Amino acid sequence: MTDTGRRIRLRPLDTRPARYPTPAQAESAARRLALRHPDRCRLREVGRSRAGRPLLLLSVDRGPRAVLVVGGPHPNEPIGTAGTVRLAEVLLERPARPGLSWHLLLCLDPDGAALNTGWLDGPLTMRRHYEHFFRPSFEEQPELLPAPGSGRPPMPESLVLTGLIDELRPFLQCSLHGVDFGGAFVQLTRPVRGLAGRFARSAERAGVPLDVDSYDAIGWASPDPGTYLMPDPGAGGSRALPDEPELSTWSYAARHGAVTAVLEVPMWAVDAVGDARRHPAGARALAAAAGELTARAGELTALLPSVPGHGDEERGPLLRTVESSLAVAPRVAEEWLERWGAQPLTASRVTTAGLVAARVPLRVASVLLRLLADVRGPGAEAARERARAVVTDSLDRLRHRFGARWVPVQEQLAHQTRAVLTTADCLL
Repeated sequence: MTDTGRRIRLRPLDTRPARYPTPAQAESAARRLALRHPDRCRLREVGRSRAGRPLLLLSVDRGPRAVLVVGGPHPNEPIGTAGTVRLAEVLLERPARPGLSWHLLLCLDPDGAALNTGWLDGPLTMRRHYEHFFRPSFEEQPELLPAPGSGRPPMPESLVLTGLIDELRPFLQCSLHGVDFGGAFVQLTRPVRGLAGRFARSAERAGVPLDVDSYDAIGWASPDPGTYLMPDPGAGGSRALPDEPELSTWSYAARHGAVTAVLEVPMWAVDAVGDARRHPAGARALAAAAGELTARAGELTALLPSVPGHGDEERGPLLRTVESSLAVAPRVAEEWLERWGAQPLTASRVTTAGLVAARVPLRVASVLLRLLADVRGPGAEAARERARAVVTDSLDRLRHRFGARWVPVQEQLAHQTRAVLTTADCLL
């Protein structure tokens, strides 16, 4: 309910956008909205990235109760930036709600987005997506904050976001994410009553499954299918991954009483992630996925000597993400076997493990091909051939073994926009 006791009516959303906008197109769209609606809408620069790119905040309405929406936290997930623009359009098509203001950070990682935009200008195919793939290493993802005593300063983009949280003191922060393959799910810093059912209905309306045993939330409490609660420090979660929710801008917002909702929607849906039934051969399937991931990581690690780029400012981010992924992959596989190899497993958990075992080598091999594109010599050509073979095999498995199917951008946007509005409605 709103401050005046009226429920926010979630009317059917227009689904005209058929493509993701590039960061430049999103900025242009935001500027047009601010010019067209000067009484309700304003755009301002709130900081600069490491490379000097502007971070832009589009604000709609001026009420004291603020919602902060973070777009583009991961550059390989263009739905985030697209979602901020679409949400602003939807809000401006409706009357202002008394007491509320909405603050939409268009893109948290514009430097990463610049390394990932090639896909957005052409056909939105699976192969072409990975030809232009980039996702930064964990240490270079702005939503993650350095551990105390690590000696590593926060990124400029992270400081912009924490500064916005301190300035706006939002009651809700929504982080707009997308997954390559799988289903829709939401991660929360604390429970939001009434959200789970409405989120599930929105996902069904968009034609995507709920991810009911998500790898991204292993060990987290799940009070409802597709809904996960971030653990307290040291409780649950993956020990193999260096991202810790308690050391994040998601948890930072809690100092002002905010709930953070990390909203995920797939680009390619895999229906089996919605199957909560027990897998008849879960241990064997998990062991096979762990073996595949370990073997492929070793195979791709052997290609690293063919790759130049150390000390190269332009190629450095690509090389660092390859090296960090290859370092983490064997630990992830080992953790699967140690913590879950002897337990009954759902079909969803087995499917998500298989997706990770295909996705991580696909990402790494794709970035390796970018790094090797201009390298000459027989060693480089052999490395390219091996990386291309990994890409082809991984794509074939994702299409045929897992039945990955494209979710139209219109449906991704409609679900994510509904999810933001619904989360705010449930809290109000």
